[in-house]
Amino acid sequence: MKTCTVPALPEPFTFDPQQTAVLIIDMQRDFIEEGGFGQSLGNDVSLLKAAIAPCQALLKAARAQGMLVIHTREGHRADMHDAFEAKVHRGSPKVRIGDAGPMGRILIRGEAGHDIIPDLYPLPGEPVIDKPGKGSFYATDLELILRNRKISTLIVGGVTTEVCVHTTVREANDRGFRCLIPGDCCASYNREFHAVSLRMFAAQSAIFGWVTESHQVVNALQH
Repeated sequence: MKTCTVPALPEPFTFDPQQTAVLIIDMQRDFIEEGGFGQSLGNDVSLLKAAIAPCQALLKAARAQGMLVIHTREGHRADMHDAFEAKVHRGSPKVRIGDAGPMGRILIRGEAGHDIIPDLYPLPGEPVIDKPGKGSFYATDLELILRNRKISTLIVGGVTTEVCVHTTVREANDRGFRCLIPGDCCASYNREFHAVSLRMFAAQSAIFGWVTESHQVVNALQH
């Protein structure tokens, strides 16, 4: 059994690749590309693009080791029966969830904007979790997949750091999963939120998880 040890905060992190899954959260066109939901909220979507190359490097190394790779997408059914009114009608964006956008209806499953960006598109056989909320465990079969594969550790990246990534890591922590977060594989529309979120993960002896950088994980997997 191969184990890997990665320099991390608050302390080095050791994991078995065969009991570890890489979870890439919500790297969707609606959040990252111009004209999507993220931009409609007034955000600078270019800030999220910084996570693409580190995620690509992480995925390449993980796939070479035969690790389980899982992707998530936030979005809703076409009839929007799974979209709470409090979520849809929050704030005053230019367009809301379900409205028509340049890439189809905003955050609706099956629309072009809901899908994962081409640079990080899942390979055949990699599970894609469609989730109606911020957390990847809420109203999904993610936990069932992880338990069936005897996964105990998650390496988590994606967007945004303070929302869907943080919510998912907190959910995972409460379910007994250990989480390693390569900070450069995550991104936010707000640089301050990103930085503070990473500190929160590792605070109080890794209260939610361990924080590292993608090159540290890649190096550990390749040696």
